[in-house]
Amino acid sequence: MNRIHTNSIIPEQISSSGIETFADLFCGIGGFHYAASQLGLRCVFASEIDEATSAQYEHNCGIKPLGDLTLIKEHNVPDHDILFAGFPCQPFSIIGDMRGTKDVRGVLFLEILRILEEKRPKAVILENVRQFASIAQGKTLAQVLVGLNELGYDSTWKILNALYFGLPQKRERIIIVGMQDGIDKFEWPTTKVPMIPLTDILETKPDKRHNVSDRIRQKRKENHTPKQTPSIWHENKGGNISSHSYSCALRAGASYNYLLVNGERRLTPREQLRLQGFPESFEVIGSDGAIRKQTGNAVPVPMVRAVIKEVLDAYCKNQRRSPNTRAIPIEPVYAINN
Repeated sequence: MNRIHTNSIIPEQISSSGIETFADLFCGIGGFHYAASQLGLRCVFASEIDEATSAQYEHNCGIKPLGDLTLIKEHNVPDHDILFAGFPCQPFSIIGDMRGTKDVRGVLFLEILRILEEKRPKAVILENVRQFASIAQGKTLAQVLVGLNELGYDSTWKILNALYFGLPQKRERIIIVGMQDGIDKFEWPTTKVPMIPLTDILETKPDKRHNVSDRIRQKRKENHTPKQTPSIWHENKGGNISSHSYSCALRAGASYNYLLVNGERRLTPREQLRLQGFPESFEVIGSDGAIRKQTGNAVPVPMVRAVIKEVLDAYCKNQRRSPNTRAIPIEPVYAINN
């Protein structure tokens, strides 16, 4: 019988904080959605411009995202208690050459401000690549914080790593939290969840279509000797190869052979989803290339879930609410012995 691995996502008692609904901007395939839903929150609005990604979100989350946010009138967005936005990271990433606001996607934060100004949710959580903190000598981040402050949101930020939330993926992301009330009660998650071993993530009988060619496999092994098995081999932009007992960050626009299991095959769609903390019930639709792009753009579910929970707790403390709790059943992330 298969054992079930639940990672840090287990049934628990959570506060009825007064934050109950959320809007999911640049929603991707639903990293924020899964995290918030696991804490008992309800999605009332989602937006995603990529059609394949939108279809994936609708299929698994049960709500159809509207398209281009720049074309959506702010008054047409339903009222909500908390807003999530993993706004486009490519303009600020190494793989995207860190063009920042010189890239048209880099100014989409203004669309978030537009929605915030109209709807005034109690809190907002934003996510981007870690380089967002240093682009333009920190001026871009400063503009974001000023923009939030001008709308009445006290804010704080921190770079978090998915490795510390149980996932075997070194994925460092900046998380920005803004609250109208209670930011002084907010605390960043500090508990480090033991990393799930790769053996629990990797499929035992992956389809042969994921194997690389003999030429690529031989070239990899001529240039690198791993220190452990299993391992995920990573080739950086300079062509240097390293291997680890975890994955380097999944990337939407990287080479198709950017990450290889034991230097021999690409990650399967299910393995990529597991590395981001999505549950086994997540159903993949579309091509391997589509899900590779989608998981590369996704947020790690356990990581943002931990942040959302701290926001709920902080708001609850600030409102001096009684500890009215309810059990939220959480589905296991994945099964061992697949």
